[in-house]
Amino acid sequence: MMKEVLEKQGYHFIGDAAVKTCLWTKKSLRGEGECYKSKFYGISSHRCIQMTPSLLCNQRCIFCWRPFDSGEVSFDAPEEIVEGCIREHRRLISGYHGYERTPEERFKEALEPRHVAISLSGEPTLYPYLRELIELFHERGFTTFLVSNGTNPDVLRRVRPTQLYISLDAPDEEIYEFVCQPVGDTWKRIIESLKLLRTHPSRTVIRVTAVRDYNMSEEEKYGELVKMASPDYVEVKAYMHLGFSRMRLRREAMPTHEEVRAFALKIAENCGYKIADESEISRVVLLSKDGRVEKL
Repeated sequence: MMKEVLEKQGYHFIGDAAVKTCLWTKKSLRGEGECYKSKFYGISSHRCIQMTPSLLCNQRCIFCWRPFDSGEVSFDAPEEIVEGCIREHRRLISGYHGYERTPEERFKEALEPRHVAISLSGEPTLYPYLRELIELFHERGFTTFLVSNGTNPDVLRRVRPTQLYISLDAPDEEIYEFVCQPVGDTWKRIIESLKLLRTHPSRTVIRVTAVRDYNMSEEEKYGELVKMASPDYVEVKAYMHLGFSRMRLRREAMPTHEEVRAFALKIAENCGYKIADESEISRVVLLSKDGRVEKL
């Protein structure tokens, strides 16, 4: 049932893994702009695959635009997922070939994707072959962006993505329980994951999704957690009133870019980081230790 809902939203399935063309992939194909990951880190949006190896998740975040009920899920082989992702990406963009606003050279580039964002839906560390999946993408010449909620530190120790994100959507356990509604006692495991960022071999990022009136407070606590983790970057991004989150939150929960910037500045002041870049259209602010960012 959920697969049918997601297919109507543009998901293409490879077994129980899924791919969906990002809005910015489409815009980039037409030469209408690039996503903030391109602005910050130098990736090509039209050559980026947005995917998930599994729909399972152990949190029920109030701001999440995905559906919660994943039903029965099986796990597909990493080789099948990699090949299927590339195949489905090419199929998803095929309609742009010959379109007058799509440059031929850009379309040819898009047919050979080079980046994968493992962040579409679900919690990827619940997929049992995540390390092998990332390694296979790397063997194909991809950069990998892994976004995790940090509840499985043992898995994060074993994986080596190009860039590892941990979502930090609350400054303490009380707000976390309310905003993220986890299945089980997971706050201690998130703290463990944050600590491992300090020595992880991947480039590391803390991602804060800012929801007005819910988690945009206690900046000094956020700052202490950032100092403890010492990531390469911190992304503070506005909640967007999209998808299934509209059933749980009002539009007013979506902060303006100015509010996100002010919130990010306060976090920065409490951890010694500086603003390195920002994207007003995406309502996201990037922090780094020295105010600079290294392109991939």
